[in-house]
Amino acid sequence: MKIPVLVLLGFAAWTLLTLIGSVGVYRWSRILSGRASVAEWRADVPQGCEWYQRSMRAHMNCVENLPIFAALVVALMATGLQSPLIDTLAITTLVARVGQTVVHIMAPPSNPSAALRFTLFLVQVICMIAIGTAIVLSMT
Repeated sequence: MKIPVLVLLGFAAWTLLTLIGSVGVYRWSRILSGRASVAEWRADVPQGCEWYQRSMRAHMNCVENLPIFAALVVALMATGLQSPLIDTLAITTLVARVGQTVVHIMAPPSNPSAALRFTLFLVQVICMIAIGTAIVLSMT
């Protein structure tokens, strides 16, 4: 059980680091230098450079997937299910999440970068489905 919980904490830390290290740095550097005000940042309007917009989307991808992974870890804890396979799937989920975020932020839009991002997302989905399936099967 220790590995999935640690991975969940890593996932949460990565989500926070993505927020602070990209979105936060961009916004606060503009606010503190007088190039923008605190009130002008809106979520419903595209703002900032292309890198900033990719950072916003990458952070939201983390935010959208974190609760799903958290629910799986809670279910693992509730059922007491532990296995080396579950540990590997959890670690793979986090590695793919980090990879997807890095590619999203660092690589300008192109077919190869979009394909890589999708592949990394698909790895996460497959891992989470496999963990969910293992949980359900352990309860039958």
